[in-house]
Amino acid sequence: MKDQKIYSVQSIGNQWPTLDPFLFTAHHKEIYPKGNEDMSISVPLEGRNIGSDFSGKDGFSMYHGRKIPGFPYHPHRGFETVTIVEEGLADHSDSLGSAGRFGEGDVQWMTAGAGVQHSEMFPLLNTEEENPLELFQIWLNLPRKDKMAAPSYKMLWHEDIPIVNEKDEEGNEINVKVIAGDYLKQQPLSPTPDSWASEVSNKVAIWRVKLSPNAVWNIPQDSAEVNRVIYFYRGDSIEVEDRSVDKNSLFHINPTESISVKAGDTDAYVLLLQGVPINEPVAQHGPFVMNTKEELQEAFADYQRTEFGGWPWDKKEMVHDKGKGRFALHADGVLEEK
Repeated sequence: MKDQKIYSVQSIGNQWPTLDPFLFTAHHKEIYPKGNEDMSISVPLEGRNIGSDFSGKDGFSMYHGRKIPGFPYHPHRGFETVTIVEEGLADHSDSLGSAGRFGEGDVQWMTAGAGVQHSEMFPLLNTEEENPLELFQIWLNLPRKDKMAAPSYKMLWHEDIPIVNEKDEEGNEINVKVIAGDYLKQQPLSPTPDSWASEVSNKVAIWRVKLSPNAVWNIPQDSAEVNRVIYFYRGDSIEVEDRSVDKNSLFHINPTESISVKAGDTDAYVLLLQGVPINEPVAQHGPFVMNTKEELQEAFADYQRTEFGGWPWDKKEMVHDKGKGRFALHADGVLEEK
């Protein structure tokens, strides 16, 4: 197996399988209709399982939202989320009193650690036209020693995220958005302090790559201990070494080899996830990820007793004022505005 360049290939939908140290990735691509003045949806919702609508009917899902799409408050413990909003906006609120609105390429890095409640809602600000949304949420595990770390979150604003622009031998363009892990000596922004990615030796990388038509991207080599997967999620086709696909697919690839990726006749988009595995037992139930069943039971008991600080906001489906731009209010009162 070590001599292979591609270990496996499989088709993917909206929920992507991952390898240790990652747990799961969700890709949301929605075309929401125009919104009402209160940022709720303006069209009838008959025929949907409101409260748990993953139907994709008419080009969008409401998820757990009832009037505004998204994910009303819910708990997490024992892992972290990296949320990339490439198009549209997301509103964040949590049990620590933090809040924010982010999108247009921004990334939110949240370490749930010992436990936090948060909501992620998709406000429909445009009342005249459609409200498209593209969002990735990546679940990254924490090792046993950090599962009870203090919760924290950090914004990586798109204006600050490095993008490496390359050209292949034919002059075709490749753009690599460096969210985590250095790329061709380009350093990323720092993650949260207790993240598995905060230790350079864990070699965590999250790169979003855009290839222009017929461009060839050569993925640089790394060490054998790394798990490396690329996800082709938009475009008419790509060719990875000698394997061609014309539908969304993942490729589990050998990190010690330089792998070539060639776009088809349209722009191709790829997400690369890699990292040194944590190599610990995983006990997961919904939003709790621990090492043992006993720790899961303790997590449920702690949540029932404390609600991880409770919910300080007046709505379960919390959205912020319509007139607000992109911002982040942190638990210590520090405010960032964009």
